[in-house]
Formats: sequence, structure tokens, C-alpha cells
Amino acid sequence: MTELLASIQAALGLASSSIRQTGQGALPSAFAVTDLASASIAAAGQAVAELLYSQTGRLPEVSVDRRLASFWFASSIRPQGWSLPSPWDPIAGDYASRDGWIRLHTNAPQHRAAAERVLGAVTERSAMAAQVATWNALELEQAIVDQGGCAAQMRSWAQWQAHPQGQAVNSEPLVHWLPQADQRHKAWSGRVDRPLAGLKVLDLTRVLAGPVASRLLAGLGAEVLRIDPPHWNEPALEPEVTLGKRCARLDLHDLEQRALFEGLLAQADLLLHGYRADALEHLGYDAQARQIIAPGLIEVSLNAYGWSGPWRNRRGFDSLVQMSCGIAEAGMAWKAADRPVPLPVQALDHATGYLMAASALRALTRSLSGEQGASARLSLARTAQLLVDHSPSATAEIPLRAEDHEDQGLVLEQTPWGPTRRLRVPLHINGTPVQWSCPATALGAHRPRWW
Repeated sequence: MTELLASIQAALGLASSSIRQTGQGALPSAFAVTDLASASIAAAGQAVAELLYSQTGRLPEVSVDRRLASFWFASSIRPQGWSLPSPWDPIAGDYASRDGWIRLHTNAPQHRAAAERVLGAVTERSAMAAQVATWNALELEQAIVDQGGCAAQMRSWAQWQAHPQGQAVNSEPLVHWLPQADQRHKAWSGRVDRPLAGLKVLDLTRVLAGPVASRLLAGLGAEVLRIDPPHWNEPALEPEVTLGKRCARLDLHDLEQRALFEGLLAQADLLLHGYRADALEHLGYDAQARQIIAPGLIEVSLNAYGWSGPWRNRRGFDSLVQMSCGIAEAGMAWKAADRPVPLPVQALDHATGYLMAASALRALTRSLSGEQGASARLSLARTAQLLVDHSPSATAEIPLRAEDHEDQGLVLEQTPWGPTRRLRVPLHINGTPVQWSCPATALGAHRPRWW
């Protein structure tokens, strides 16, 4: 984990120091996924510690359990007497085309409709497979993207390095800091055990990195208000990522609801958003408009494929980025398989989420210390490059010890879907427990207002 953590520390402007790591083993993969999990969570913990040091003069010890970190990169909840629905639409997945593999991402109804406008409406995977098999992968990828859908041809790492978007991502920093002209001079309202108490976080993110970031911020005491459009749902993910948050809905195409949104934004200290590079602009909320509404607002944003290059406005998800940038192809070769082999967890999403949280904490520390304000941009594709760059050519890690009952916390969390337990938190900050003030809830369960 050492070199990988050092790269993250440099990108975030954290002190170059080691973080104590406990636990043994690693997830099975062609890549150092467990190292990425441990390092990204450790960096977030170090960012908390440095925030506390700036305000109290005391630097708490930070440690990460790499085994629990690996488990949290898959799922933190263990339902008691009920089950989560599948996170995947029946048609989503990898398909053999005429000249290679392609992945269709059809979880959202509008994305499935886009794929079916190109390939025809189907009810079974076999019918979709027959349709895909008649296409060239690159042509099908572009046709679905042109329809507003989500698809990714499987490329090798070498092909991605030669691709204009791969070259663009390679030129981007892991965390792209953007200075702000305006700055809010806000006093720290937290305390050692709840360092983000009083911080208002407006969360406009969805599947999956952004919600991971805001979940951690909520666990440190922030008031997180998540806003979703009227008909958006994530039934498989809501119990996982809404922990500690309030969740409301607003239609930003409606004038009255836009006014509500602008009132919330004006009071926010931090904005998280995962819109494509041009999406907020199309809604009338470009960077200049946001700063007019909320001068000095800290922003942390992400997208799938980076902030420059021809794909900067392309829709994307973790599984698609893995296909595009060579991870799935490398996994296929590593396992000697006859089809794409992704990472064992959605590590790009989770790692980027913790890096977003760390970026927010770093920006807050700078602001509280009277330094120039800053916002940050991250992308799944750039996190993928971090993973590839810091993965050994061959791994000989021992497997993770199987999960047992002792890995679960003592609290029985009462959610709208039924009771659940959470795995114990992998991050330990001496004197600062990561704990949440309210259970997970359904999207749209609250009114659009601050706590």
C-alpha cells in the first residue's frame, strides 16, 4: 500500500507519512484492489486527522483494517430477515460482438431504452446477445452513446493508452484542484468526536462514488442533504449509501423547485456533484452561476471519463470504465478466461468516493486556516490509472479470512426495508469515531430543507 498511498497523499496535499494498517490478505484480482481500498480510506482518515490538528493542535493516530476495507468496497450492510434486490437490470452485462466484447449498462430505464432503440426491444438476454453479435463493437458503442445510452467496448490497456481519451486522462492529475476567487471565512463548528458538525453538504451525486463520499462525511457529523430528480431510484443501493443522510427530490426544470434548490445551495458549505461535465451548465447552473448563488462554496465533483478529451461529457459507470481502460481485458488474461473479468468489487467507485471525501476535508482545512479557497475534480478513469500504475505484475497475497459474525457492529439499524447490521468501520481515528446519527432511508423520504 505504501507507494499507492504516497501518490494519493501527494495529490491531496497531505503530509507524506505512513498509516498503520491492520489485517491481512487481499481480494483475488489481477490488480491491487485491497491496497487501493486501504489507501483511499487511509487518506480520508489522514485528512480528518490533519483537519483536527489544524483546529486543536492535536494529531490523532489513524489506522485502517485492510480486510474490513475490502469488505466495505463490496457492501457494508447485512440485512436481517430480508434481501436486497439485484443491482443489475436483466439485460445489463457483457456481450460478444462480431469482433470483440462490449458491455451494456441498462440499469436506468432511460439507458435501457437507449440500447433498445439501437438493438430492438428484448425480454431475454439470449435475444439481446443475438442482436449484439451482428454488430462491430466500436460501432455499437458509438450508436448507443449517440442515443443517450451507456456502453463500452472492451479495450486493452495499450489500446486505451493510444486512445485520445486515454491520453487525455493520463495528462490529468488524480485530484484536479481549482482555486476560487471568493472565500468564506467560517469558524470551525465541530469538535473532536464530530469534526464536521454544523457543516452543510448538498449532495447531488448518484451511483456510486459520490454517495460513498457523502456517507463518510455524514459519519463524521456533517449534515448531508441528498437531492434526486423526481423519478430516480436506486433500490439495490439506497440501503447501502443513504446512511446518515436526509434524502429529498427536486425537479430542476420546475421554476418553484429551482428556487428551493437555489435557497439550499446558498446555505450549503460543500457541494458534491457527479454530473457530466456539461450537465449542470445545461440546467443553468454553471460554475459562475453556482458561485454567484453561493460565493466561496467548496465543490467536489466527479465524472466517469475525465474532465478533458473527447469523452469528457460521456455517460459512464465503474463497470464501463473497467471495460474501456483495459482492466476487464487484463483480468481476462490473468484468469485465462474466455470473457471479460472485472475487478471483484466496484473499486473505482468506492476509491473515488473516499478520495472525494478526502478532497472535501482538505479544502475545508484550507478554508478554516485562512488559505485560498479551492474545489476539486476527480474521475473514475483517473482512479483506474492510479490502480493500474500501482499494481504489481503478479500478486502472491494470501486470501482474506472469511467474514464472520464478529465483523458486524452491535447496533441493529432499523431501515424502511427491514433491520440490518453494518460491518464494523475499517477506519479508526483515535478519539473520532465514524458513526451515523440516523439509519439509511429511501430516496425522497424527506422535504428539501436543511436539518
